[in-house]
Amino acid sequence: MRGCRLDWRQVLVLGLDGAGKSSVLHYICSQTAREHIAPTRSFNSAQLYVEGLEMDLLEVGGSQNLRAYWPHYLSQAHVLVFVVDSVDRSRLLTARQELHTLLAAEPRLPLVVLANKQVGVRLSARLTPQLLLGLFPAKLSVPRQRELFLLPTSATWASLSTATSVLRVKSLLVTLLSQP
Repeated sequence: MRGCRLDWRQVLVLGLDGAGKSSVLHYICSQTAREHIAPTRSFNSAQLYVEGLEMDLLEVGGSQNLRAYWPHYLSQAHVLVFVVDSVDRSRLLTARQELHTLLAAEPRLPLVVLANKQVGVRLSARLTPQLLLGLFPAKLSVPRQRELFLLPTSATWASLSTATSVLRVKSLLVTLLSQP
């Protein structure tokens, strides 16, 4: 990359523990699947160089003790990616609450919600309302300047070898980060 000035952009990747953040990052960067990825105990970082961009993908672990640190990383981010384990319906409310806290702290940051572990990589009709309709309570309206995307992904070992959904996420990130 010598002699070429790249625009630096940071993508902050958050979500509850076990949602699949590390699997998504690994696949975006390497286009290979791993059968087992250890839980993130603190941070993961990966760099991608795509179309004149230097993307720094920063994942902060999703365990309860690390969630308090999430808002501290918003100010450097250009895009927030929030990964939700769409199969674990018992934790959707917790995921929504954590996301609301982040959105209240940073109302303009583009948001990409990944409904991960989708069978067939299609959002179920029941899951969409759970993720979107309750996503923004009345007191927290979606500012017109926020870009919001909800994408189904399947970053599981069984599906990654053939999945194109995660690569669509990479393409979307490049598009969002290329905007002035």
